[in-house]
Amino acid sequence: MKKWLLTVLAVPLLFFSCEDNEDVTMDQNAVEIDMSDFYVYTDMDPELFNKENSGKKKNCHSMAVLNRKLKENPGLYQKMYNVEKHTRKTIAAKKPTGSPGGGNGNGGGNGGDGGGGNDPGPYTGAVSIPVVINILEDFSGQVTQAQINSQIAILNEDFNNNNPNTSSVPAEFADRVANCDISFGPVTINRKISTKSSWGTNDSMKDPGQGGIAVTDPSSNLNIWVCNIGGGILGYAQFPGDPDVAGDGIVIGIDYFGETSGPYGDGRTATHEVGHWLNLRHIWGDGRCKQDDFVADTPSSDRSNGGCPSYPTVHCRTNDMTMNYMDYVYDDCMYMFTNGQNDRMRALFAAGGARVGFVN
Repeated sequence: MKKWLLTVLAVPLLFFSCEDNEDVTMDQNAVEIDMSDFYVYTDMDPELFNKENSGKKKNCHSMAVLNRKLKENPGLYQKMYNVEKHTRKTIAAKKPTGSPGGGNGNGGGNGGDGGGGNDPGPYTGAVSIPVVINILEDFSGQVTQAQINSQIAILNEDFNNNNPNTSSVPAEFADRVANCDISFGPVTINRKISTKSSWGTNDSMKDPGQGGIAVTDPSSNLNIWVCNIGGGILGYAQFPGDPDVAGDGIVIGIDYFGETSGPYGDGRTATHEVGHWLNLRHIWGDGRCKQDDFVADTPSSDRSNGGCPSYPTVHCRTNDMTMNYMDYVYDDCMYMFTNGQNDRMRALFAAGGARVGFVN
C-alpha cells in the first residue's frame, strides 16, 4: 500500500530512539524512519464481525486476540512498535531493485549489501522452521497423520510459490508474486486427549494447568496448537514482539488443519496464521482505505473478501488482491504472497529481528 517517508541524513546526528530510549549516533547513510502511520489496535465489533463472516469468510481471530492483549498488557504496544521500526529500517536498507515489489530478496547468501550503511537489509538465505504440533483431541488419532502430513506439505508449497493455482494470478499482480524460500520441518508431534469441547481464544490450550500443552522452545520452533476452538473461529496467531513467550505460535481448529473438507479444508488457514506469526497484517489493514498493512505492493482496500471473488473486485479505487493469503477468501482462491510481504517476513530473520533465532 502506501510507502513510508524515508529521509536521508547528510551528516551524522544524535536522535532519540523509541527502541532503546538511548541517544544513538547515526552514520551518513542512515535513514530516519517515519512511524506516524503505525497502529496496532483495531476498532472491531466482535458480534458484527462474526455475523458478517458466518459461512462466507475466514474467521481469523488474530486481531481480536491482539486487541485483548493490548488492553491486558500496556507494554505490548511498545514491543510491537520496536519490531515494526526494525522491520522498516531493515527494508529501507535493502538495495533498490526498481519498481515497488520488483525484487524478491530470495536469492542465496546470508545478508547482502543495501542502501543503509551497516544494515544489510532483509535476510536473504533459505529459512527452515522446525514445527511442533500440539494436538488436543477428543480421542486418540482424531487428527490423522495424513492431516499432519498434508498441512506441512501445504505450508511448504505456499511459502515456496508452488501453489498450482498461482498460475491464475492476474497480469496486474504477476510480477509481485514472491517465492519466500521458507520451509517447514522437521516436525515434532505432542498429543493429548481432552474432553473439552471448546477452547476459545484465551490461550488455555497452551496452559498445562488448564488441560493444554505447553509451548516448546518458541525461539527456534513454530508451535501449532490444533484443537476445537469454537465460535466458528478457524484460527488465530500471536504476532512477533509479544513478550508472552508461553503463547508464541498459532492455533488452528481441528476441522481446518490440513486436508479435510469444505471451502476451508485445504490447509490455508495455517498459511494465513503463519503469515501473522511472521508479522503480516490482513491485506486490507483492518480499516478503511487509509488504514495500511505496511506493504508497498499490496493495493488499498477497505474490507476483507470472502468466497471466490471475480476479478476485478474494486474497492478504494483499486483492484483488490483477493487471491492474497492474507485475505479471507476460500482456501482454493488464495495463492500468493507479494515481494513486499516477503520483505516484511524476512526482516524478522535479519540481525536484531524478532525471529533471528531460527537462522542463528
